[in-house]
Amino acid sequence: MTARIRLQPEAVGMGMTSQRVRDRLIERLREQNIRDERVLNAIRTVPRHLFVDEAFAARAYEDNALPIGHGQTISQPWVVARMTEALFERDAPAEDADTTAGDDAPRAAFPPKKVLEVGTGSGYQAAILAALGLEVYTVERIGDLLRGARKRFRSLGLHLRSKHDDGRIGWPEHAPYDAILVTAAAPALVDALIEQLAPGGVLIAPVGGAGAQSLVKLRRNADGSVASADLASVVFVPLLSGTVDG
Repeated sequence: MTARIRLQPEAVGMGMTSQRVRDRLIERLREQNIRDERVLNAIRTVPRHLFVDEAFAARAYEDNALPIGHGQTISQPWVVARMTEALFERDAPAEDADTTAGDDAPRAAFPPKKVLEVGTGSGYQAAILAALGLEVYTVERIGDLLRGARKRFRSLGLHLRSKHDDGRIGWPEHAPYDAILVTAAAPALVDALIEQLAPGGVLIAPVGGAGAQSLVKLRRNADGSVASADLASVVFVPLLSGTVDG
């Protein structure tokens, strides 16, 4: 379940963006308990230095968040890895939920095939998902960021669908989704997004305010109920409403 990425010379990297530097990042992620080889290989392959400003290219393979403009950041690689890995973990928080209800509704695929990302940003998280061979839909509220992300997708030969819109409303025209990833924090999980999950689908999102946030994995059960579990303490920019053209 992988997609071919078009690696031009600038994507291959050299010096502080070389393969050796990327391999060191992978070792650090292993030390921090990232175990899924599919996820590690995607992070090794996708050239993160192309998703940051040239001024930060030498720091692209540090395990740190970096600014991308408009008050937004590209998440640290460990967070990207953990959110992605959580999609492939068969650990439903509520295994005793009623699974007989709603049998006519399409069930979420496992491993997931169709994923919605809320908050495209630089495009890095979406590129990781696409590199894993997933059918990716991504929504970004800031037009300038989305235009930059689309250029990167094209340069790497990645095929996914993107939209300039308010991410809090999701992308209902293409629902239901097997999984939804949210890359900005809200005080509570957004009902409109949960409703776009297929039965059995999962939503990974940071929840909380500026002082304290948790990365949460929610599963929508077949009977319409939901159950969630905390994965880690995290720090994300806030999930905002509306759109910005610039």
